[in-house]
Amino acid sequence: MCSHANTSPSRPHPRHRRPVSDIAARLGCHMQTVRERLARFNAEGLDGLGDLPGAGRKRRITERERGRIIALARSDPPGRPVRDDSGQLAAADEHGPPQWTLNSLTENARAEGIDVHRSQVRRILMAEKVRWRHTRSWAHSEDPDFVSKGRRSSSSTPTRRSGPR
Repeated sequence: MCSHANTSPSRPHPRHRRPVSDIAARLGCHMQTVRERLARFNAEGLDGLGDLPGAGRKRRITERERGRIIALARSDPPGRPVRDDSGQLAAADEHGPPQWTLNSLTENARAEGIDVHRSQVRRILMAEKVRWRHTRSWAHSEDPDFVSKGRRSSSSTPTRRSGPR
């Protein structure tokens, strides 16, 4: 009979164990990580090898609510003027915002029943790369009385040199 017959079959005989440093080098991790994983495996078995839940606060709003905030930011604001059939500008809500701001998005999200703060709306939109700020184009207008830009500059204005002095 073997000298190690009284040990459990799931644990190798001490002579068959590898040093923690060898395991860490082979896996490419720190020796303390190997020690912690071995301790969890010895205590919990295979279930102990899974990842533990992450630290930190859990999300306060659901993925569905996050999606509603993103959809809101991508929609047209209620105060944005739109031309009607006669060519006149009119907004669906005269008192609504003409363009989305973080404050107006937060107010509208709260009106839909989502308990969210301004900074949280900003983090959500930044993470999803959704723009709520829009550039203003001052050079183009559909107004027939709009005067386009004139000549560049006075001829007396010196031009910039292109090369080194």
